[in-house]
Amino acid sequence: MNLLTDEEIAAQLGGVPAWQRQGDSIVLTVTRSDFRDALLYVGAVAYLAETANHHPDVAISWNKVTLTLSTHSAGGLTGADFALAGQISRLG
Repeated sequence: MNLLTDEEIAAQLGGVPAWQRQGDSIVLTVTRSDFRDALLYVGAVAYLAETANHHPDVAISWNKVTLTLSTHSAGGLTGADFALAGQISRLG
């Protein structure tokens, strides 16, 4: 996978507006109704990640879920990160 340039990353972020760039990663924090809902959301994310064979770092703090995407094998952001981010964003 090829790393995206800063310009490509900026353009891709326009398609996933809730995500924020943090260095060589993109990050999304969502607030769910409660802990159970947060876990169900993470389960849906896990399904998408397994299907894509691309896995985010996940942190859960009661009803807040933080997802961090980066292509570790490439050393930064690639198209795979934004493809999965787009799928996750459509979960609602």
